[in-house]
Amino acid sequence: MPRPRSFELVRHENVSELTQLIKKKEKDVRVLKRLYFIRFLYNGLSVEESAENVGIRKSTGYQWLDRWNKEGYDGLAPKFAGGRPSKLSSKQKKELISTLEQRDDWTTKEITALIEDKFGIKYSDKQVSRILRTFGMNFGKPFQKDYRRPKDAEEILKKTQSDR
Repeated sequence: MPRPRSFELVRHENVSELTQLIKKKEKDVRVLKRLYFIRFLYNGLSVEESAENVGIRKSTGYQWLDRWNKEGYDGLAPKFAGGRPSKLSSKQKKELISTLEQRDDWTTKEITALIEDKFGIKYSDKQVSRILRTFGMNFGKPFQKDYRRPKDAEEILKKTQSDR
């Protein structure tokens, strides 16, 4: 004789609707895994057995069950926190952007040094590249500039091409 369940499961969807949700969410692996967990509960398995079937800890299973009971399908979507706040204030970021727009040939190391000199904040080169991406700025290897090239090189090229 099966032992009685020690948890409450709110059935926000019937079994066929839950199956349809699973079929729609095949690409979102996190939600899909959580939907399978809930379906195992619908089929009468315990939280421990359902957690083992989807490869999670029992405590995580109880968290997912609690979120399902309170919010339904929306509770299964992962909720990501905002992360650590930036060391640069929004005013400092605006000032940095205006400084960077004065030139178009900055290197990451130069920008790292600029931030440290101007604002007293030390960032790694990798973090500076992340910050630049949030500004919508691209970075790459610049073209080499030959110091021997004359200023009117394009005009000279056009003249030699037209003479042929």
